[in-house]
Amino acid sequence: MQLIPQSPDIHAYMAADEVIDHDHPLVRETADALWTATGDAYSYAKVAFEFVRDTIPHSGDSGDLRVSWRASDVLGTRNGICYAKSHALVALLRAQGIPAGLCYQRLADDDGSNPVVHGLVALRLPGAAHWARQDPRGNKPGVDARFALDAERLAFPVRPELGEVDYPELYATPHQAALKALRESADRPELWRNLPTAL
Repeated sequence: MQLIPQSPDIHAYMAADEVIDHDHPLVRETADALWTATGDAYSYAKVAFEFVRDTIPHSGDSGDLRVSWRASDVLGTRNGICYAKSHALVALLRAQGIPAGLCYQRLADDDGSNPVVHGLVALRLPGAAHWARQDPRGNKPGVDARFALDAERLAFPVRPELGEVDYPELYATPHQAALKALRESADRPELWRNLPTAL
């Protein structure tokens, strides 16, 4: 899919802020440990993706009621939904100088009901001509997302006939609808009620 960067400045996709806090000691420590085990940008990006996908359970799968949204908190609590896990992966990528941003899908149940916005990551490795979407949501039966640069291996390929959509925008910072839902929810049941249904 051809993504449309929200900002023409690649440096926007390397910046730290309150959510993508890759200047936080825990993010730096985690990024440095993963880099030491790899040593090049491609290997690091793959390992960072697998680290977030596999060692931080999606709270909908684990039953964890806590709501995390800041990248360092996601790494510290080992908990988060797709948005939060995406924030953590973007922070880990940016911590090692790999441009990364946030993108979204609109998904639905098998009959097209109950639409919800799902969060993804896109990264651009050094020398690459394009952004590559990745889905660190976490695998489970029926979901098999993998790190891939040429052919996408996302958790949920969209089904346009059900009204599902790949939003083409690539955001340097989290979409306000997603961030608002995270910040204003005291626990996961409240978060489920607050999740945006479209962007």
